[in-house]
Amino acid sequence: MTSLIKNTVTITFYFILSSSLLHPSNGAFSEEISEAISMKRMEKTTRFHFFFHDIHSGKSPSAIKIAGTPDSSLFGDTFMMDNTLTEHQEGTSKVVGKAQGMYAFAAKNEAALLMVLNLEFTQGEFNGSSLSVLGRNPVMVDVREMPIVGGSGRFRYASGYALVHTVWFEPKTGDAIVEYNVYVKHY
Repeated sequence: MTSLIKNTVTITFYFILSSSLLHPSNGAFSEEISEAISMKRMEKTTRFHFFFHDIHSGKSPSAIKIAGTPDSSLFGDTFMMDNTLTEHQEGTSKVVGKAQGMYAFAAKNEAALLMVLNLEFTQGEFNGSSLSVLGRNPVMVDVREMPIVGGSGRFRYASGYALVHTVWFEPKTGDAIVEYNVYVKHY
């Protein structure tokens, strides 16, 4: 009987000890992760260079207006996109991914866009991974910078920036080809 009580107390002690060690320190919603685990990964910087094809015209546009005002002001006009990313400027160049998301004219007195998009890669080492861009794009500036705020797949915990430059624009249709140079830190 004494050994049964002793075993019960020992098992109960280990159960309480192990459950308190495994219990998240900030409640059930989150827990802290040891720095030793995250320090094992080496941070890398990767550069991408591609072209973004924003096509409003034709039978199958890659960007469409989803909201806006009927007046000639662009302020508030919002577009949804599923744009092709290619290796070179030509539309027939090898497709390396998609830019999916939306952009809106967010300034009253200048052509400045709020860009919310995912750069999804469909080729090479980063196939299936994506980068998230959220930032201001003043389109009349020659080279603009937008932040990379995260990613998925190989780009978990990613951060960086995209330098963009419009290489071709058709004012009648709004079609554009934009060169992207993306610098991203990731593990």
